[in-house]
Amino acid sequence: MSKGRVVIAMSGGVDSSVVAALMVQAGWEAVGVTLQLRSCDDRMASRSCCSADGITQARAVAGALGIPHYVLDCRETFLDRVMRPAWAEYARGRTPSPCLHCNREMKFGYLGDYAERIGAERIATGHYARIEREGDEARLLRGVDRAKDQSYFLSTLSPEQIARLELPLGALTKAEVRALARERGLVTAERHESQDICLAVEGLGFPESLRQRFEQEARPGDFIDPKGRVLGPHAGLHRYTIGQRRGLGIALGTRAHVVGLRAEDGAVILSTDDQDLRSTGLRASGLHWYSTPPERCEAQIRSRHGGVPARVELQEGGTATLRFDTPQRAVTPGQAVAFYEGERLVGGGWIDAAVGIAQ
Repeated sequence: MSKGRVVIAMSGGVDSSVVAALMVQAGWEAVGVTLQLRSCDDRMASRSCCSADGITQARAVAGALGIPHYVLDCRETFLDRVMRPAWAEYARGRTPSPCLHCNREMKFGYLGDYAERIGAERIATGHYARIEREGDEARLLRGVDRAKDQSYFLSTLSPEQIARLELPLGALTKAEVRALARERGLVTAERHESQDICLAVEGLGFPESLRQRFEQEARPGDFIDPKGRVLGPHAGLHRYTIGQRRGLGIALGTRAHVVGLRAEDGAVILSTDDQDLRSTGLRASGLHWYSTPPERCEAQIRSRHGGVPARVELQEGGTATLRFDTPQRAVTPGQAVAFYEGERLVGGGWIDAAVGIAQ
């Protein structure tokens, strides 16, 4: 007897292919769907998970598993909901988190709407995170393989979106996933990783890809030091992010890094003192919680950040100030902050500013 209908988000990679196989094996009525985010003949296109090759691979896996496969053309929606907002963030001196926006708006927004239309109870993806269910409650946990854990990328989802999630890879390592693909003879068993490559043109980087796509002028300005002294000109505010050391385009005779971006005048603040990059806390907005907001939590401030204990000070209007137990490097406005209690994701939000330079 079928457990119900599930939509599988299939990119043509090994992870989503194994997800499809596991869901079929578990007795679900699976429907494979590939979101076409980019045009293959787009002048800004590059090798990507939504390319013709990815669609072909996803279709081949679906055929081998005996499940239907559909391609949803959502190129305009992707531009409007993910790419344009990302450029707007760069233009005002922030560093966006496009993968988190894509998960919320596309994989669990656009695809979620499609799932509802076809009567699918669940959506399954290849994220390395876990869902724990108790009655009607669904909790999102870190993946067992902490090096591959992707729960941070799901930290902007609504409780309703999390309740519909199936994450079969959360208890596995990447090596185990590839082994399962080989055992099942899936054509994607040795396929390369596809993360992020649907966002940028090879050789340009994401911010410059966006600038060219939307035919925007670069915002020039000055490099300045923390005391406001002009060090020289730069060619565009969008080219820089907090903590950046390489590719600055200025020679100071010693190593420097970006410690601030000012949208009002286009200034990029550089410092040679690493302490200027360390903050004792942050301000966040757009907060949402999956349980009662904790007074203390582990805060993760970017995808490769290990997390740090912090005190949560809630304010009105869905904002908060976090106070880290130990100062953290490169707190970056525009990035997401995810809140954990142990392995459980309990909330998320967006970083607005660093608070307090560590002395």
